[in-house]
Amino acid sequence: MQLDDAATILGRADFFEICDAEQRRLLAFASERKKFRPNTVIYASGEVPQGAHVLVSGTVSSTQDGAENNPYLIHDVGAVLGAMALVVAKPRPVTIKSVDAVETLFVPRTAFMKLANQYPDLAGRAAERIRRELTSYLGAIEGARGAFKK
Repeated sequence: MQLDDAATILGRADFFEICDAEQRRLLAFASERKKFRPNTVIYASGEVPQGAHVLVSGTVSSTQDGAENNPYLIHDVGAVLGAMALVVAKPRPVTIKSVDAVETLFVPRTAFMKLANQYPDLAGRAAERIRRELTSYLGAIEGARGAFKK
């Protein structure tokens, strides 16, 4: 995969909207193309991924422990798998697995954090993006809370 192709893929990924074109090129340079055969675990629940994957092609399933029979399928080109792993070295609560032949662009946490340290405005945008996503997620949980109270 050419550097410009990788930068274009990052440009399609919602999370990387926080980066300007040059920052995406720098991340693309540090990124690695990965291919997974069908039914391969990309990362398992409880593991600490070393970065995030951007879906280039194929379909992946996301499942929580105990809910393996009800996977969430992801097939959108540019979907970021494990964006939080770019900034936090914590175990993931889900297992991501290839459904068919999958290609991703792996963005290492070390590269993203190095860039965030070099560009404090990028770090601020990343923090704001994560805050918005968490607030939205928590709002959705709060909204669903009433449905579970009886």
